[in-house]
Amino acid sequence: MADALLLGIDLGGTKTEIIALDANGEELLRERRATPAHDYAAILDTLAAMVAEAERKLGARGTLGIGTPGALSPASGLLRNANTVCLNGKPLKTDLEARLARPVRIANDANCFALSEASDGAASGAEVVFGVIIGTGTGAGIVVDGRVLNGRNAIAGEWGHNPLPWPNDDERPGPDCYCGRHGCIETWLSGPGMRRDHEHIAGEPLEPARIVAGAPNDAARAATLDRYIDRLARSLAHVINLLDPDVIV
Repeated sequence: MADALLLGIDLGGTKTEIIALDANGEELLRERRATPAHDYAAILDTLAAMVAEAERKLGARGTLGIGTPGALSPASGLLRNANTVCLNGKPLKTDLEARLARPVRIANDANCFALSEASDGAASGAEVVFGVIIGTGTGAGIVVDGRVLNGRNAIAGEWGHNPLPWPNDDERPGPDCYCGRHGCIETWLSGPGMRRDHEHIAGEPLEPARIVAGAPNDAARAATLDRYIDRLARSLAHVINLLDPDVIV
């Protein structure tokens, strides 16, 4: 099979999604699977299986790019700073290239998102773009003049591991974070962070989508959403003070 496809994978902490495009950028296939987030070998198996299945269905071979949490260390080539912690310290790029017998391009998922929005999305034409990803974790990418700003250590935009700005007394010291500290922005703004906050205050274990949907008719859910918005605003205020972006997406 010739490399007739463009394959892209979003490797998230909860789900993994693959898309296949033709040479003109037309979508041919999109599929999603749960991420086996605590098992590195199972993640490799999942990625390899999704590529094989897409190519089997479409009858063509593809080039492959993957957006991951964290980033490859410029020094070692190993993945680091991923909230899917089983990926940290692993040679993901090398292992996948061996499994799939082709080059694999890997980039931070938030950087991919920010570049996409700056290229032809909500921030198209903006000079400085701060693209925010909030899901299982909390991250961001920075694009300046159409180019991703990676930083010397490939951690530019990782605002999720700054401490929550201007914390209230009841927000100190903050929840424990997988990075070894506590009170990181990610522990408050991620999906699990919102769920934890609501359960802690309201005693009701709910997923974020249900909290938001129920906020108009439920005082406890509305209060959780208000706290969340306030924390998001404080966190973005620090970004604005440091970066002063044209657009935040």
